[in-house]
Amino acid sequence: MSWILFSIYLFAASILAIYGFNTCLVAWLYWRKRNATPAHPPLADLPRVTVQLPVFNELYVVERLIDAAAALDWPRERLQVQVLDDSDDETTAIAQARVDYFRRRGMDIALLRRADRSGFKAGALAAGLPRATGEFIAIFDADFAPPPDFLKKTIPYFARPDVGMVQTRWGHLNSTYSALTRAQSIALDGHFVVEQTARSRNGLFFNFNGTAGVWRRKCIDESGGWQGDTLSEDLDLSYRAQMSGWKMIFLPDVVSPAEIPPQIHAFKRQQFRWAKGSTQCLIKLGPRILTAPNASPFKRVEGLLHLAGYVMNPLILLMVLALVPLMALRVEFPEVVTYFGLAMVGPVVVYALGQRALYPDWIARYGYFAVLLLLGTGLALNNSIAVFEAITRQGNTFRRTPKFRVEGENDTWNTKRYALPFSWESIGELMLSAYACVGVAIAWQHHLWWSIPFLVLYAAGFAFTGGLSLWHSLPAWRSEAGLAVAQ
Repeated sequence: MSWILFSIYLFAASILAIYGFNTCLVAWLYWRKRNATPAHPPLADLPRVTVQLPVFNELYVVERLIDAAAALDWPRERLQVQVLDDSDDETTAIAQARVDYFRRRGMDIALLRRADRSGFKAGALAAGLPRATGEFIAIFDADFAPPPDFLKKTIPYFARPDVGMVQTRWGHLNSTYSALTRAQSIALDGHFVVEQTARSRNGLFFNFNGTAGVWRRKCIDESGGWQGDTLSEDLDLSYRAQMSGWKMIFLPDVVSPAEIPPQIHAFKRQQFRWAKGSTQCLIKLGPRILTAPNASPFKRVEGLLHLAGYVMNPLILLMVLALVPLMALRVEFPEVVTYFGLAMVGPVVVYALGQRALYPDWIARYGYFAVLLLLGTGLALNNSIAVFEAITRQGNTFRRTPKFRVEGENDTWNTKRYALPFSWESIGELMLSAYACVGVAIAWQHHLWWSIPFLVLYAAGFAFTGGLSLWHSLPAWRSEAGLAVAQ
């Protein structure tokens, strides 16, 4: 029995170490090309652009989104806006009123509805294309507020005929709202500033992030269009386009502000969808990446590691579940295992580089990395369930991340309609925290000092995520109790 547990532990720890050390490599790739800003020729002509705004039940933010799209600095005769509305609440009425307002003022804007939500966001985007008149398609999710000069800063890069997509960096409307949003902003900055820049400027596979980007219509069509068989239609189309020979550009200096989920349930739902969707893309596209004719072996490996990023979560669970009984059985660990922890240097450096590149007070901001570390560990159960569902092909429901229009410190989410209720994985997270605490006691008793920092991190991470989830469930419980009393 002990050798089985040890094999599981060694396998999980080794893969996690490889992934961590690869993050160090990504940081180095970013550093060597951090100043290699892509150039573009002057924009000789202003092409026609269609802006697609896919929405589903976004009554708090849909006006902000439509107003931002209408304010884009682009000739009105060459701009079309499509509000792709799948809502089943008053979002539709709010959006229609705003669409009518701008249409009366001469804007080419329309609200498009479908008979059903087949294909979810991918289906909505695909349904809008036959009525799109633009050569280029800009896409913004409901939580975004693009700046007026967005198109003038992105469209010029399409002067190169082989460029199929241009992605911009996500900014933050509410990064300082709470410790939770501060931690998320560090994660997003690390992804966009470091990882996306490194991949884009070193000729590796990288992805459209689902929003705040522009596609060449021809690229979408020739790459197979939007497909709804995964929950990451953006990642799916990005890889298919690149394997078809299209080039993509990332612009870290062009910022599109967005709202960060202020409720941990919303953040966990977002992470669940990304984890499941990227794993679905790994299963769907992995074989094609391995044989991609226009990709070097290094590019293929990096592409697979990119798509497999969330697979690290079940490996974290396997490692902690195996480690505790192994210590209780007094199994001796090879000395090399004690050095696997050095792989943690990668994420530490990536997120520090992201903050350093953006903010003069980056050291103070980076103090919230401790919160991000707890979140990243504590989400392992939530994301592992998502990976398991992807591997076993269970369901394919697109569960949206609720938005509350929380921007300033005085804004609230806990009294608004879309606040999510309690979810049972929170209990599992607290149980895993207790399990890791048992491991700490065993490690202390047997003087296995090297394992204690990791077990303490697991215990604290699962306790933080589970505890915060219970705390953020209270508003929904109070609402249900109030409704029961009223009835």
